[in-house]
Amino acid sequence: MTDSEIETETGFLSETRVFYDAIAEDYAVLFQEELKGRPLERAMLGVFADLVDGEGPVADLGCGPGRTTGRLAALGLDVYGLDLSESMLAIARRENPGLRFEQGSMLDLDLPDGSLAGALSWYSSIHTPVDRLPALFTEFHRVLAPGGPLLVAFQAGDKHRHHDRPFGHDVSLTFQRRQPDFVAGLLTDAGFALHSRTVREADENLGETSPQAFLIARKPAAATTP
Repeated sequence: MTDSEIETETGFLSETRVFYDAIAEDYAVLFQEELKGRPLERAMLGVFADLVDGEGPVADLGCGPGRTTGRLAALGLDVYGLDLSESMLAIARRENPGLRFEQGSMLDLDLPDGSLAGALSWYSSIHTPVDRLPALFTEFHRVLAPGGPLLVAFQAGDKHRHHDRPFGHDVSLTFQRRQPDFVAGLLTDAGFALHSRTVREADENLGETSPQAFLIARKPAAATTP
């Protein structure tokens, strides 16, 4: 994302970028081993990796410090990360020197139609306003190749959670929770075929206050001519 693009980006994108630029280093330390105590999350990433079939890269969209990007690379995927926050990307590059990370917005991907073998939105849609979700999922559908899987992870629920001055930084942001059936309907409306719907209960030992949802959808394979 160029300086001029950053200056003209919409309000919620700017707010999200500023928030994560401010907390990036603290966030990276707090969630340094975020997958260690989450076997279901590791399993979901493994299922997603197994579903990727075909040429083309896989994109971790909203990759943050690159932990899930690195996990997918370890599972054998040709994966790269994209994020709004340059501070998060600096950590991702530092911790994953062999992987590619780019700055940009999920809503406006600089990618040709059908160029991705798979796409991951790992808790990265939770700052997108609800009225922009159809456009977001339509963009995911556009860049995926026929048959390509999409994994969307998010906190399930109806009550949003607002974080004010995390780690003492003068920033705030709302983390939006959504019902899995609602998100599944939006994915279907965007042209995806739902593959699986998984929800696990909140784990108080992990500091969670809401269930965690994982939806896998696929862009339908191209029709074959008899």
